[in-house]
Amino acid sequence: MISKEEKQSISESMMREMTAEELGAFVSNLDKPFSTYPKGLYNSKILYKGYDYHDESTFETCYDTKVYRHYIAQGKYDHELDETLARALHDHFITHALYTMLEQYDEKDVIGVMGGHAKRRDDPGYRQIVFLSKKLTEMGRLMVTGGGPGAMEATHLGAWMAGRSEAETNEAVDMLMSSPTFKDEGWLRRSFEVMERFPLKTDYRSLAIPTWYYGHEPTAPFATDIAKYFDNSVREDGIVTIAKGGIIYTPGSAGTMQEIFQDAGQNHYESVGYASPMIFMGKDYYTNYMPAYSLLKDLSDRGIFKNMLLTISDDNDEIVEAIVRFKEGR
Repeated sequence: MISKEEKQSISESMMREMTAEELGAFVSNLDKPFSTYPKGLYNSKILYKGYDYHDESTFETCYDTKVYRHYIAQGKYDHELDETLARALHDHFITHALYTMLEQYDEKDVIGVMGGHAKRRDDPGYRQIVFLSKKLTEMGRLMVTGGGPGAMEATHLGAWMAGRSEAETNEAVDMLMSSPTFKDEGWLRRSFEVMERFPLKTDYRSLAIPTWYYGHEPTAPFATDIAKYFDNSVREDGIVTIAKGGIIYTPGSAGTMQEIFQDAGQNHYESVGYASPMIFMGKDYYTNYMPAYSLLKDLSDRGIFKNMLLTISDDNDEIVEAIVRFKEGR
C-alpha cells in the first residue's frame, strides 16, 4: 500500500512535469463540491442554492453547507496536493472577480466596517449601524465587511435598504429581532423573509468577504456581492487593504482588535500609498472597556505611530463627516 507521504511525493512530481494545459485538465476533473474556476463573486442565490426558508432543514443540503462540510472533513490545513491546489485556484479566481468589481468604484469610496459577530439584532447599536450604512451607501460608498452576523450583517442590511424610507428600514430591523443571534432558531429564515418583503430595488451594492474558516457562522445574505474564501489570512488582509476610504470600528473583541492594529500598521507605513481614516464607533467602549483608540491616540501624539487619522464618535453624522472630509481632502 502506498503511504500518504509517497502519494504526496508522486503527486508533486506529476505536477512539476505537467504543461499548463494538462494542469488545467487535471484541476477541472477534481471531484470537489466547489468550483475551482468560479466565474464571478457569489451572492445569496448562489451561496444558499438549495435552501428554502420555508423548510429550514434544507440549509443542511445547500451549497454553502456542502462546501463547509467538505472543508472540515478534509481539514482546515489539508496537505493533499489536489485539495490545496483546488482551494488556491478557487481563491485566486475569487480575488480576480473581487478586484474586477472594485474597478467600478473610486478607491476612496470603499468603506470597511469591522465589529463583533455577537452584536444582537435587538441591540440599539445594530439599528444604528444599519442606518449609518444605509446613508453611506446612498452617498455612493461601497460598504465592505467580513460577511458574518452581528455588526457585519447590520452593515449589509443597511446597504440593502438604501433608497427606502426610514419606516421601511425600521420595519426590516423589527422583523429580524425575534431571532437576535445566528445561534437562534430562524436567524437565516428571517433574513430571507426581509429580502422577500423588501426586494432590492436599486443598483446599490455591498461587498462581503467571509471565509469557510469560520464557516460555522452563516454569511449575511443581504450582501449583494460575496467573495468567500478558503484562506482566512488572504481574506483578512484583503478587507483592511481595499477599504481605502476608511474603516469604521464598531465594538468587537479579539478579532476586531487584530484588525485595528493591522490597519494601524498599514497607515503608519502608508502601505497602499496613503493613510486612511480609522473611525471608532463607541466612545466609552474604545476609551475605557477596550481602549484601542486611547492607545493609538497616545502613540500618535507622541510621534511613535505616524499618519494616524483618528476619529471617535457615537454620532452617525460625525462619522459620515469624517469620511466625507477625508475624500474631499479637508
